Amino acid sequence: GKRKSAKKPQAKLKVKLEKEFQCVLCNHENAISVRMDKSNNIGNLQCKKCGVTFQSIINSLSEPIDVYHDWIDASE
Repeated sequence: GKRKSAKKPQAKLKVKLEKEFQCVLCNHENAISVRMDKSNNIGNLQCKKCGVTFQSIINSLSEPIDVYHDWIDASE
């Protein structure tokens, strides 16, 4: 008989995390943009509508959502 060909491995689906968020001050959707400066270990957050800015210390495992939550925690 004929040999069965090996099945191709399934590609793993990579979960995409958000990079733009809702501003808690002006309530605009997708107004907060986060930039990660991993060489200097700083995360920069800025609102495109009201202009609020925030900086947070990050590490190699940090994601933009971590900077956003740091800002929310600091503003409370």
